[in-house]
Amino acid sequence: MRLCYFNICIYLCLVMHCFSLLCSFSARALRWIQTMIFAIKEINQRSDLLPQLKLGFHIRDSCDNIPVSLRALLLLVNGQPERGVERNINGSNLICAAVHRTVSPVIIGDAGSGVSMALLRSLGSFHIPLVSYFASCSCLSNQREFPTFMRTMPSDAFQIRALARLVSYFGWTWVGLTGVESDYARFAIQLFLQESVQYGVCAAYTHFYPVALSQPMASSKVIINFSGESEMQGILREIRHRNITGLQWIASEAWATATLLWEKFGDLLMGTLGFAIRRADVIPGLEQHLTKFWEETFNCRLNGSVNSHSHGGDNYYDRLPCKGTENLEDVYSPYSDVTQLRVSYNVYKAVYLVAHALQDMSYCKVGKDNLLLFFPQLIHYMKRANFSALGAKVNFDQNGDPIAYYDLMNWQRSPDGSLALVKVGFYDASSPAGYSLVINDSMIQWPVGKQASRSVCSDSCPPGSRIARRKGEPICCFDCVPCAEGEVSNKTDSLECSRCSDDTWPNEVRDHCIPKTIEYLSYHELMGMVLCVVCVLGACISLSILAIFFTYRDTPLVRANNMELSFLLMVFLSVCFLVGLLFIGEPSDWLCRIRYPAFGISFALCISCLLAKTVVVLMAFRSTLPGSNVMKWFGPSQQRASVLLGTAVQVIICLIWLLTSPPHANNNTDYHSAIIIIECVTGSEVGFWCVLGYIGILACMCFLMAFLARKLPDNFNEAKFITFSMLIFFAVWITFIPVYVSTAGKYTVAVHIFAILASAFGLLFCIFAPKCYIIMLKPEKNTGGSPFSSKNTLSPN
Repeated sequence: MRLCYFNICIYLCLVMHCFSLLCSFSARALRWIQTMIFAIKEINQRSDLLPQLKLGFHIRDSCDNIPVSLRALLLLVNGQPERGVERNINGSNLICAAVHRTVSPVIIGDAGSGVSMALLRSLGSFHIPLVSYFASCSCLSNQREFPTFMRTMPSDAFQIRALARLVSYFGWTWVGLTGVESDYARFAIQLFLQESVQYGVCAAYTHFYPVALSQPMASSKVIINFSGESEMQGILREIRHRNITGLQWIASEAWATATLLWEKFGDLLMGTLGFAIRRADVIPGLEQHLTKFWEETFNCRLNGSVNSHSHGGDNYYDRLPCKGTENLEDVYSPYSDVTQLRVSYNVYKAVYLVAHALQDMSYCKVGKDNLLLFFPQLIHYMKRANFSALGAKVNFDQNGDPIAYYDLMNWQRSPDGSLALVKVGFYDASSPAGYSLVINDSMIQWPVGKQASRSVCSDSCPPGSRIARRKGEPICCFDCVPCAEGEVSNKTDSLECSRCSDDTWPNEVRDHCIPKTIEYLSYHELMGMVLCVVCVLGACISLSILAIFFTYRDTPLVRANNMELSFLLMVFLSVCFLVGLLFIGEPSDWLCRIRYPAFGISFALCISCLLAKTVVVLMAFRSTLPGSNVMKWFGPSQQRASVLLGTAVQVIICLIWLLTSPPHANNNTDYHSAIIIIECVTGSEVGFWCVLGYIGILACMCFLMAFLARKLPDNFNEAKFITFSMLIFFAVWITFIPVYVSTAGKYTVAVHIFAILASAFGLLFCIFAPKCYIIMLKPEKNTGGSPFSSKNTLSPN
């Protein structure tokens, strides 16, 4: 069964700061009143919405003052409105008697969050719904504390998210927060401080007006203000008094479209950005309704007006035309401006919200009681309302808040100096994360210059550095510390640096890792080329001398100096020169295993040959003594065997070294972090020094023998040359040891090659250069007998 109501007048109460003898006049609020009256009249004239109900209204002035608001509220909820302030909508089907005895079932208002909270706490025991059109404090979303509250104004929680995204979008991390001393500003600033943490935004200061501006407001170029139009005037006067300019103002929705501020403070507010609530392009019929009020106020007739009747006793057409010189100073400002129907649109939706809730209630089943005036039942339907207003969907979340949508407005100066509110973006809370804020940067007019001001406590840390927090200061204030050695950061404002992998190293600016420089003695670099040429040259010289000796093998000089051992020595010296080539090029395991044994064995062969030659000289002179046959025991076969025996010991040392802990290639990153040195490590230091030590022992024995034979009489005695060559050999390798230990990388290898070449050239030139000189340039000296010309004392040839 459906319950129908006939001839019922439902009274809506509008509590609004408009005008009275006690408070100042607000032209905007007067337009809001007229919007409510227009919406009620429009509903009453519709046949599809509440066809059997009619709406009326009471209007009370809050003066934006809590005591005044509470007085008006108590009069209304007690059904005792003062005489002369109630109104009703007269229509053909509406007869409402005893208006002054009617209790208003719904209150629409107040515009301020603080006043609304005071009214709600007083309405708690009455369960009367209160619908606000401009109170945005997020605290009002608490349904446990304010169960009868509804609003057509989005909660500040959405606005704060939009503001945090806005300052983050432009890179403003150091912002000032100001506001009027009220619950609205305190809750908004508290929410902003919480929300901005995730964007790295900090508050340079927090100031509540009208307390004196004790903080240095110029420390931040961007100021977010949470206050109303009137309070903003006081703040701007103080800013002008301090001569602070170039500020980027961010307006809350409370004054984002307050055009009256431009007249006095346009120079300070140019470039202001602010989020304004959704605007209605047009409310059909509202402009004519406002125009009619003008005509009634001044009892005149406007040209083009669609009005045709008079509310007074006179005839409308008998009125004189409006001159335009009427004094509107006390009753007019943006009253008739319908270009920014934002709060007016909220008022319009608030009235329709009540109407649709009543419509839904008209279909409910009832018992004895009249549920239409049962307040908890009404708020139940209001919270579940879902309707369209001027083509836009209107619905609410579980807290009674509408889904938020804001226009981002930019205050721009028109060519004629007037204010132009330009939409440069929007924030849609229903959009997916990351797409809710859309901004057209090219349309924005900035306070100074053609781009956004910088407002940071500390400049961003570039890639290659990290943030170091300052103790006791906000997170936006920090120092930039370069990444440590071996670490990089590839993004701005990095909190920490990451370490490069083992085979990479930071580039010069330390913003990314690059492959480390590979270092080894290469054939392609100058030093490698020079050493390679010298090695080949040494081998060629050795073979050339061998060719000379072979050509002049029948001369006394060659025959007298143990020709076979001389040939072997020159061959082994050529090998020593060529061994140096094994130390050039990129090391590998097999090359390392060949390099060191080849070095040790080749020099063991050379020194063994020299030792055998020196022993032959000594034994030859010993054999000249009467009854001596010592040369019989040190003939050519024994000489070869001594060379092989001396070398065999070195071969055994190398085999043990290779079998136990062989040399191998290694990537050395310890010497220089940015360089990978590919080197041959000895594997066993004992093995390496045993090889060198054995060569040293052979050299000492050779030096001792040569020193003893240096003064033996002979035209071709080479003992003194062997002695001198051993001195050079000792000098080279004694110098080699400290230099080898103290160098690293390719220079260690170069030192080793240099020692091989120096010692080999020392042996080659000291022993064979004098002989070549005589053979080639002084052939007359290569004649004559020698005490060693007997068959027993010469080489086998």
